[in-house]
Amino acid sequence: MKILITGCAGFIGSNLAKRILQEGHEVIGLDNFSYGFKRNIADLPEDHFQFIEGDVRDAHIFDDLEFDAIVHLASFKIPRYTNALQTLEDNHEMTKNVIDACLKKDAKLIFSSTSDVYGKNPDLPFSEESNLVLGPTTVKRWAYASSKIFSEQHIIANNDEHGLKYTIVRFFGSYGPHQNLSWWGGPQSVFITKAFKDETIELHGDGKQTRTFTFIEDTVDALYRCIVDPKADNDIFNIGSFASSEISIHDLALLIWRLVNGKDATPRLKTIPYETFGKYEDVRRRLPDISKIQQTLGYEPKVSLEEGLKRAIEWQKPLID
Repeated sequence: MKILITGCAGFIGSNLAKRILQEGHEVIGLDNFSYGFKRNIADLPEDHFQFIEGDVRDAHIFDDLEFDAIVHLASFKIPRYTNALQTLEDNHEMTKNVIDACLKKDAKLIFSSTSDVYGKNPDLPFSEESNLVLGPTTVKRWAYASSKIFSEQHIIANNDEHGLKYTIVRFFGSYGPHQNLSWWGGPQSVFITKAFKDETIELHGDGKQTRTFTFIEDTVDALYRCIVDPKADNDIFNIGSFASSEISIHDLALLIWRLVNGKDATPRLKTIPYETFGKYEDVRRRLPDISKIQQTLGYEPKVSLEEGLKRAIEWQKPLID
């Protein structure tokens, strides 16, 4: 297969490209380096890898390319510090362009959605059939989830009307080598840097909110199965780790501090009220039900949180100023 990856120089995209090439397929990588890095794709073999520096918002960028599938990972994320309008408009424009490209080329679309679409639903764990419960539209934090929900609906409607072949995946807390070192990459990457620098780790809210984290090799394994297995066609899958790996953000910070500085090290932690971010809402618990992808595609997470964090720490250490 020839697979085009948008956001290929980013965290998931670069790791996925490596796996696809190892499996003997070809990759076309597309990225504008807004959040990706050339270092992430520097070691990919050139004989089956073509890279294009460009923007998914340019609909014509796909015109002269041939591919069997697009894995659409490029995205504008939660607008906590940034522009909700850009989040909504960019995510819609990019998704529309990849849908149109897939229809023109008769290619499959693998779309990266997010666990954020489940919002504040109190019924846990979240299955693919769970209700999507967002907060008020006056809180811009929900713009990202709204953009992904609209994209999912847009993709499914194009399947109904035009026969678009698709798989939608909802990621739960991926982390590991090539993760972005800012909050864009998640709390773990920020906490690792703080621990190495012996700086105070700031916990948003009370730190008791919980998440499950998925090591990138497991994320990529699940994603690869969604690309190549026809049983994944025209369906939605959670990609996450076991529910038993659920951890509070406070305990995540403690674990990272001790992995970096030793088990007897005294961590420096500080809680930051949500009011600091303006009108903001958080999700108290985010817990995936992964039974569907286990039963349908044979996916099983293999890397424990502690082992995955050790590997992430070793990768991140030389990048810290």
